[in-house]
Amino acid sequence: MSGEKYIGLDVHQATISVAVVDSRGKVVMESILETKASTILEFLAGLRGSLFVTFEETRSNSQQAVLPLRCCHFHTSGLSVVRDSGEGRENRHLDDTSQQSISAATQYW
Repeated sequence: MSGEKYIGLDVHQATISVAVVDSRGKVVMESILETKASTILEFLAGLRGSLFVTFEETRSNSQQAVLPLRCCHFHTSGLSVVRDSGEGRENRHLDDTSQQSISAATQYW
């Protein structure tokens, strides 16, 4: 994968839902990662090109959001945070978290 990549991270306590969007706005990859620094860094290392990361933060996950922020800061071309109210978050299904990560990715795009 080359060129610009826009990566959305929907951060949860144990997992991160990830979506990668190319420069044309096409979703080229979706994944679920462990909320661990080594896993995040390994994922980013597998991507080529300029990486622009947006991650979603809520009041309930602000502590978990610190880890991706620290990991991504030195390994990306851009980093942004989208704040979400977090209402109904605990009742979300997998499809919803996938949509949230895609939405976060397209925030930068």
